[in-house]
Amino acid sequence: MNIEAIREKVQSGTRLSAEDGVFLFSHPDLLAVAQLAHSVRLKLHGTTTYYNWNLHLNSTNVCEAGCLFCSFARLKTGMPQAYTMKVDDAHRWISERYRPGMTEVHIVNGLNPDLPFEYYPSLLKMIRREFPELHIKAFTAVEIHYFAQKYGMTNREVLSLLTEAGLGSLPGGGAEIFSERVRKKICRDKASADEWLAVHRDAHLHGLKSNCTMLYGTIETIEERVDHMLRLRELQDETGGFQVFIPLAFHNEGNRMERLPGPTAVDDLRVIAVSRLMLDNIPHVKAYWVMLGIKTAQTALLCGANDIDGTVTEEKIYHMAGSRSPDALGLDDIRHLIAAAGLTPQERTTTYQSIERAA
Repeated sequence: MNIEAIREKVQSGTRLSAEDGVFLFSHPDLLAVAQLAHSVRLKLHGTTTYYNWNLHLNSTNVCEAGCLFCSFARLKTGMPQAYTMKVDDAHRWISERYRPGMTEVHIVNGLNPDLPFEYYPSLLKMIRREFPELHIKAFTAVEIHYFAQKYGMTNREVLSLLTEAGLGSLPGGGAEIFSERVRKKICRDKASADEWLAVHRDAHLHGLKSNCTMLYGTIETIEERVDHMLRLRELQDETGGFQVFIPLAFHNEGNRMERLPGPTAVDDLRVIAVSRLMLDNIPHVKAYWVMLGIKTAQTALLCGANDIDGTVTEEKIYHMAGSRSPDALGLDDIRHLIAAAGLTPQERTTTYQSIERAA
């Protein structure tokens, strides 16, 4: 196998295999892999590069799951730095940060054993009532699975109640890496890979779009990364409900895996490039600037990614793990980053509808 054989497959529209994915991760010429991924990106989207005007709300960080890589969660209410917002607190938090024209609120929380289920639809109803312009992208598949197990419902019953309250789509977090070997070591006490996939399958059948992710840079092998991508690709063949793939780099500060070095910028760019080539049925690949850092995210837009996320006011999970990126970016800053890479900025909704604003 060589890069030219892969190129011929890509140009002919032939789906890449697991062996092809392993080769791309191992090939010494990163620029050749990135160039091939960029050619696919251009074929799919041209130079159009998406961003959105959003904010991130984490209404509780109390979480009974003990993931080794997590710097955000606190195991019990009352622990130092543990918090849970009341719905009125969340309203105040959003009010202080909301600006007319924002289009999305992204909500991810811990698995808090002390909250009744009604807390979650009440939170969504408040946002829908007070900030009707915001699309609510909320609750990872791990959270949905947790709600179903804790409150004695099925995934579909949970999704139905939350959708009625205002849920618009699901974020992609909690996938981590699907390898059972790795999950047993780093996140053994939360939803399994099959359970994560089942929630997204149910969400798609319920009519909800969702995102998907992969945590990389801990103890997984190249083969396990490729397997993760193939399992996402398989579910996408079945449902067509994934909008975007977001590779998430491990950050090592403030958690129990701090001795691991974490991925380098070269690792980051390769994961972006390989994911664009392997995930032929997922339309978008995101270079999440909060996780990658601004400059690496900008470079990733030339390595297969066509989305840089948004203003992200104000992200906690990665910053508590040592991210050095800003707490937020302005719209002008994002447009400048994209244009400076020779690409075309395009604001979008959560579901990738283009937004045109008066200059």
